[in-house]
Amino acid sequence: MPKLKFAIVGAGVWGETHAYLYQEHPQVEVTAICDLNITRARKLASKFTIPHVFSDHREMLRKAEIDAVAIVTPDFAHGKIGVDCANAGKHLLVEKPLATTRQDVEAMVEAAERNKVRVMVDLHNRWSPPFAVAKQSLDSGALGDPVSGYFRLNDIKWVATDMLPWAAESSILWFLGSHSVDTLRWFFSDEVEQVYSVSSSGVLRKLGVDTEDIYQTILEFKNGGIATMENGWITPDTHPNVNDLKFNITGTKGMINLDLSNSQMIERFTQEKSDRPDVLVQHFVHGKPKGFAYESIRHFVDCLVSGEEFLVSIDDAANTSLVILAILESAATGKPVKVQY
Repeated sequence: MPKLKFAIVGAGVWGETHAYLYQEHPQVEVTAICDLNITRARKLASKFTIPHVFSDHREMLRKAEIDAVAIVTPDFAHGKIGVDCANAGKHLLVEKPLATTRQDVEAMVEAAERNKVRVMVDLHNRWSPPFAVAKQSLDSGALGDPVSGYFRLNDIKWVATDMLPWAAESSILWFLGSHSVDTLRWFFSDEVEQVYSVSSSGVLRKLGVDTEDIYQTILEFKNGGIATMENGWITPDTHPNVNDLKFNITGTKGMINLDLSNSQMIERFTQEKSDRPDVLVQHFVHGKPKGFAYESIRHFVDCLVSGEEFLVSIDDAANTSLVILAILESAATGKPVKVQY
């Protein structure tokens, strides 16, 4: 079988991650890289021997031989690129979220359906081993029917102040809340009917980043389940992990708790610092990328080859974005908001 020809739009840190994964996959050939910063694109192309470099994705779609495109741009830039790629007949792996406006969400879904292209959004929590085991327990009936959930997914300040130069143009809800909403939808096997959210700001703005610090949200599901969701990026930088993650699902017969930010299964102490190395999300073993944040990307390629359905459908991704939009509206108005699907 001929190799699938991939292009990557976005040559930042996570664009490089995609390049690593595609380079080692036996059925993928990366033929093009695109970034508004052409110098950065050329640097990535040189590192991974990618033959074609572009600063405009439309030129790339016209000139490069491509079967699929990975969109690895800042979240607010997904819409136009996604629609253009779908209209060019390219399959799409989009880093979360699908899009950040209702107009872009609807346009991307319509373009994908009209052009019969396959789309997956990288909501990679579904590949996390602890979450997968918890979901298996729920699906087996051991916990009964889900009644309530709690998900705390926060980042340290460094993510907003240093890692993401575009944090002020986004929100922690898009950056981490997308994972939270998708995971809760997955566990409840249900759609969110109504949300109520409050937010707080000031810490990051004093540090020069014009965005909200934290959101506390209640989700009401159509079948009666309820969940509480916390998303912020003001956890102190001294926290042992970038993420602060706690999860609970309580059913009619039992419950499961996850604490994935303070796991002590590996601790490292040197003269300079103490930390807890990542052995779940994204790490390298014997020179190869491992971890669940990489498995989702492999899954996309494998399903393109096999024809199997993606674990995250385009409807999953679209509905997750629509829930986030409702949460933002609720926090802005101070009122409960029904999700408009």
